[in-house]
Amino acid sequence: MSQSAGKLDYRKTMYLGFGFLASSLAWSIYNSLVPVLLEERFMLSTVVIGTIMTIDNIFGIIFQPLVGAFSDKTFTRYGRRMPWIMVGIPLSAIFFALIPWAKSLGLMMGFLIAFNLIMSMWRSPVIALMPDLTPRQLRSKANGIINLMGGVGSIIAFLAGGILANMDNTGRLTFGMGSAIMVIALVLLVFFIREPVADAWRRAQLESVGRRLTSREFQANLAAEEEFSAIKDKGGLDRKLSSAEKRSLVSLLGAIFFWFCAYNAIETFFTLFATNVLNVSTGTATIMLTSFSLTFVAFALPAGLIAGKRGRKKTIITGLFLLIGFMLPMIFINPILSAVGVDITSASSLLVKQIVVIALLACAGFGWACVNINSLPMVVELASHDKIGRFTGYYYFFSFGASIASPILFGAIRDWTRDYNTLFIYAVICFSLALLCTLFVKHGEAQPHDPEVMAEALLDLD
Repeated sequence: MSQSAGKLDYRKTMYLGFGFLASSLAWSIYNSLVPVLLEERFMLSTVVIGTIMTIDNIFGIIFQPLVGAFSDKTFTRYGRRMPWIMVGIPLSAIFFALIPWAKSLGLMMGFLIAFNLIMSMWRSPVIALMPDLTPRQLRSKANGIINLMGGVGSIIAFLAGGILANMDNTGRLTFGMGSAIMVIALVLLVFFIREPVADAWRRAQLESVGRRLTSREFQANLAAEEEFSAIKDKGGLDRKLSSAEKRSLVSLLGAIFFWFCAYNAIETFFTLFATNVLNVSTGTATIMLTSFSLTFVAFALPAGLIAGKRGRKKTIITGLFLLIGFMLPMIFINPILSAVGVDITSASSLLVKQIVVIALLACAGFGWACVNINSLPMVVELASHDKIGRFTGYYYFFSFGASIASPILFGAIRDWTRDYNTLFIYAVICFSLALLCTLFVKHGEAQPHDPEVMAEALLDLD
């Protein structure tokens, strides 16, 4: 993949983004339709459905860090990440397409568990491809493009998937479309993305006289190359983190946990907040929350560009201030209207609240883009070239951990207070804790002249 040290190859980065597009599209369809299938076909309770829907998070927190580390040590003719992707996507597509065909709960659970397990086996490798193939100082910009592609995947899922669901209420057309797009994404990755390790493998086999090198022999040969030894001595390969870098990593992972706690609580409970506190309909509440997602997608690339000029940490801090600033007024919408003598259930009051909340959520979406787009690049910035998959796994361990813990924690808070207005109090506290953790991060900015750029040059990326 041709990437100069100062200019991003947008076309190749978009091809990389098809892996994230496939993942986002599949999860959007899965989260939208699987609960409906479970309720309509098998009459399951909401608690049971909610428990089943956490399987992906449980598998993600267990397997994604492990697979990320294993992919760092996978050396094949196809590279380190592609073997996981080439096996994972087709199998995921098969089980995904089979989900709506299940007529018994046992068969449905088998398909769901298999799908979730296999998805957790290739998400870390497909995300690790971006830092593998992108120079450090360009990763925020590249991550913006990849998240933009993910947003496109979600839009396809909701628009095309919704149309197909109306045509066929069994969900077979919608899930089939998702499987087909996953396979198309794999084809594009295989044909247009070439890992540097795959190029090194080809060269090593050509230089090997009389026989083909095994994977273990190739790994030993790569590590022993004189040029790579020099990079290793400078900290480019197999580099150990200093104590200060470890503190930064822990602080950054803590920040990631807290801001995903806030995000997942809002994503899970906003509809209930809007219907109970703002007195709007469920459909209106869903439309209101869409404004947050749309501005996130729209500002995904600008957030990466801003980080390239201002720095990742400053951009994340700015984003957290925006999130806190635009989430805080949510707490006081009803009290302010009541204080000025407005009937909070009147038609005019409902319209005002809808407009205000949509505007606040849209502005907060820009802040979320500043935070989310730059967090993964900061984590993998601390990784040496041979540990990118492992550090990608760290990122997903803490983000998925938040997605498991936060809905349970806020659910307990809401049951104790019996007030959905605590949602944005909880979110503001979590974003504030994330901001506090971020202030202690001292490492993770792009280094334009670091050993990894030399490594990429040696692997003929340029």
